[in-house]
Amino acid sequence: MVKKIVVASGKGGTGKTTVSLNLYRRFSMDGEDVVLYDCDVEEPNDALFFPEKIMIENKPVNQLIPVIDSEKCQFCRKCVTYCEFNAIVIIPSVKLAQVNSDLCHSCGACSVACPFDAIIEKPESIGQIAKYDIGFGQGLLEGRLQIGSSMQTMLIKELKNEFPEQGSLVIYDAPPGTSCPVVETVADADYVILVTEPTPFGLHDLKLTVELLDELEKPYGVVINKSGLGNHETHEFLSRKGIEILGEIPFSREYAAEYAAGNLFENVPEEFETVYQQITGKVGHHLAEL
Repeated sequence: MVKKIVVASGKGGTGKTTVSLNLYRRFSMDGEDVVLYDCDVEEPNDALFFPEKIMIENKPVNQLIPVIDSEKCQFCRKCVTYCEFNAIVIIPSVKLAQVNSDLCHSCGACSVACPFDAIIEKPESIGQIAKYDIGFGQGLLEGRLQIGSSMQTMLIKELKNEFPEQGSLVIYDAPPGTSCPVVETVADADYVILVTEPTPFGLHDLKLTVELLDELEKPYGVVINKSGLGNHETHEFLSRKGIEILGEIPFSREYAAEYAAGNLFENVPEEFETVYQQITGKVGHHLAEL
């Protein structure tokens, strides 16, 4: 059975992508058949760190959007009544019938409601899903949202439906924040790794993410990135709540420079390797208990 880990954070810039990629590498080195999913569909950048990657597949993802035939429409507004998302505008006095694709969730209720067969559905692109061979492990899958589309959650759902042909472990690199795309990403997770930084901003967003995961009843632990910066309030919060610290990655200007240059896997400090070994060991232990 494939186990699913989500790497998440309450805010951008905490090192979520760095942790996701290094855990993918570390689990691969430990012999796990691991697959990486970049679910940050608005700004996917995991693939940038694999310059030798080979794209295996790139397919479009479409959303079915209803189209109203004004010749058949009797402007009865039944479709408006059925639509839970306020995506349809019908004004009988001026014979106006329109669908707002940004609000439509493609549930099909309007088509069922229409007694005049005036509504058909047409595909509209919301993005793409790409698969890459990245040289080790079982590869990377990436969702990339169409510019202007607001269907992040739908695209993430389609991305997660792309089951790996091989692999026993999946890592989802989640979008930042605590909104619907994050909820969709963690919905079927076996374990969540929260990445934070020991600063007031980091702690504020960590608290929001902890509240979300408690509400969803998901098991989780915390990785403190840029350890040594900020203050001790994050440690005090985690201790008070009884939340496990999976590892602390020291702040390093030299390694940050390597990241900025795209050299994430080069010159990894030995102390970083030790921390990632510690994290994979603890996460592996939690997964074995499921």
